[in-house]
Amino acid sequence: MFWKEVHHIDQLLTLEINSWNCYMTDPIWQFFSKIPVWIPMYVLIVALLIWRLGWKRGLIITLAAVATFGFCDQFSNLIKNLVCRVRPLNDEFMLAGGLNVLEGATRSFSFFSAHAANAFGLATSTCIGLRLDRKWFPANGSATSPWGKAYTAWMFFWAFMVGVSRIFVGKHYLGDVLVGSLVGALAGLVFTYIGRYLIRKYL
Repeated sequence: MFWKEVHHIDQLLTLEINSWNCYMTDPIWQFFSKIPVWIPMYVLIVALLIWRLGWKRGLIITLAAVATFGFCDQFSNLIKNLVCRVRPLNDEFMLAGGLNVLEGATRSFSFFSAHAANAFGLATSTCIGLRLDRKWFPANGSATSPWGKAYTAWMFFWAFMVGVSRIFVGKHYLGDVLVGSLVGALAGLVFTYIGRYLIRKYL
């Protein structure tokens, strides 16, 4: 009964957020939801890590980010198949409530959002990894460089937009996105601190 009530509240909140759509912003949400369009950014991030950290440290942080990405993706699939929560665009209540749908239907389940987990995982992982660069992120109490601030701001803005886009395209509930974001951030912390430990120990 409790989880049914939580699910219903989540439905209502999702419908409210989704109702803020308009024809001018719909293409923006579709753009942020498409994984392939961000491949060039991923390549640039790897190049940035190697440039700022050197190839050995940069490679380790890159592998930590890849591990984060892989974990979030597979863990999300595992939980989805255990929970079996129907996606909003396949839910009659949501459709009757006026859900705006921008992507095609899918048979996969909803909880939790792999898009949000992957995005926040990548943002957290690379931002923590780049803190090894003492020019961008000084350890002596000096202010973070504008480049360090800009990278951090962009990555978390991007992750936020990816997560929110999943509500606007009709693929996920608000709760899916919130949980996915939390899982991704925690995974990014764990894997990247493992990577930083390996760097301290062996490099």
